[in-house]
Amino acid sequence: MRLSKEDKKIIKTVLNIKDYNPDTFDPEILNELESSEEYREILKKHGEEILCSEQYARLKEFIQHGNVTVYEHSIHVALCAIKLNRKLSINGRERELVRGALLHDYFLYDWHIQDAPGNIHPKLHGFYHPGIALRNATRDFSLSEREKDIIVKHMWPLTINPPRCREAWIVCLADKYASTLETLKLRKGKIRVNYA
Repeated sequence: MRLSKEDKKIIKTVLNIKDYNPDTFDPEILNELESSEEYREILKKHGEEILCSEQYARLKEFIQHGNVTVYEHSIHVALCAIKLNRKLSINGRERELVRGALLHDYFLYDWHIQDAPGNIHPKLHGFYHPGIALRNATRDFSLSEREKDIIVKHMWPLTINPPRCREAWIVCLADKYASTLETLKLRKGKIRVNYA
């Protein structure tokens, strides 16, 4: 699968950060995303099967960044991905975008604990967890090829092969954005909506 000219143009647009201004940057973007009824409805519509899964609810047990759980982080990423897709007119497939974003970190262990069950490469979590998440997701859900690409490539460039579809590029960028806000504690991360 090769990227089309339109895909390449979209990626260049998304990666263009020349207008970033730290003085006007608003870290409340994740709060704003969650307060958008439109985005919440998109998340529920396409992610209901995942969000209502007992196995997926286990993500609430594991911390991702700071005090943000993997569950909360995954919702942040899905909401950011929806916004990127819509505001930049990328025209990614929303169902696959949402589902892939929700499952991108479906590794089901606490990566901070080296001997946690499932943490088979504790010092190399960043490199290995996309494959573990994909294995778990394909076990528990029926996935499209785009959803699989989103999950397994979301850590690019740590994963050597770049994303192959626009949805995977969007989630890759949304993940880095949300992770930065969470890591720098610019977003404390408590989800106010029960999506299940």
